[in-house]
Amino acid sequence: MRKWLSSGLIWLILSLVVIAVDRYSKVWMVEHLQLGDPVSLLPILNLTLAYNTGAAFSFLHDASGWQHYLLGGLALAVTLFIIGCLARLPRRNYWENTALSLILAGALGNMWDRISYGHVIDFINFHWNEWHFAIFNVADSAICVGAFMLIVMWVWPAKLHGK
Repeated sequence: MRKWLSSGLIWLILSLVVIAVDRYSKVWMVEHLQLGDPVSLLPILNLTLAYNTGAAFSFLHDASGWQHYLLGGLALAVTLFIIGCLARLPRRNYWENTALSLILAGALGNMWDRISYGHVIDFINFHWNEWHFAIFNVADSAICVGAFMLIVMWVWPAKLHGK
């Protein structure tokens, strides 16, 4: 138990919170939105329910089904790798632990959808006039923020570690 409290594993709590927000938002959207029917929130933001059978930005969405095994296996590998990293990191490595916990939450949130429904539930739709960015969700956002944080950490390590 002491290892859990003193290592980065304590940051799994953040992953659980993000997974809960992701699950709740997806269930709410499925219950309240019609598939493909946009609801305008801001001039550049719609809520648009979409089902993605592929990876990020609908990559592999038209594959014959093998992509589910590939993406599921990748999510499992990422999960095991990140848990291993968190177990080795000190609790006080806030930046790295946060980044890894966000990526883990995103991977597990989307894996949950793939296992439960055979697709990922997306609903956040940014656009500018007629141009639309790929529709995404909270899990995708967590992965992107976590990845960005890791890139910042690798580019400016001394700034984040107080050196």
